[in-house]
Amino acid sequence: MMAAVKTILLVEDNANDVELTLAALQDSNVSNAVDVARDGAEALDYLHRRGPWSGRTSEAPVVVLLDLKMPKVDGLEVLREMKATPALRHVPVVMLTSSREESDLVRSYALGANAYVVKPVDFQKFFESVQQLGVFWALINEPAPAATPNPEEKP
Repeated sequence: MMAAVKTILLVEDNANDVELTLAALQDSNVSNAVDVARDGAEALDYLHRRGPWSGRTSEAPVVVLLDLKMPKVDGLEVLREMKATPALRHVPVVMLTSSREESDLVRSYALGANAYVVKPVDFQKFFESVQQLGVFWALINEPAPAATPNPEEKP
């Protein structure tokens, strides 16, 4: 029995980066649907099935591509909340950001990010980076089962 194709959640406030990311994922033959949240507040609504996303029936995304600097709620706060929520903590999160600040990198990993990718400024390099991310996280990586208990935690 084949598993259902899972959704990728792209959390990005820059319309050009959204368009380029979607094109790169499509061009890499990643068959996963991609849902887009335009800021951190919308991402949390999506993940918790609130507001406009209350009718979402799909499982948690196979990966979240998360921008760092966004309006309303920043990427670090989205990451913090995801990793504090048992039903979401298993979802891989790739910080996809233009920030080269070491403090952002360190804080992202400290909060549980699975990867930190600085968006290349060059159009072609950005496109290729997103293609590689999509192939790895959607096709190659073997995700944890939903709501996997942490063996370190006491029941």
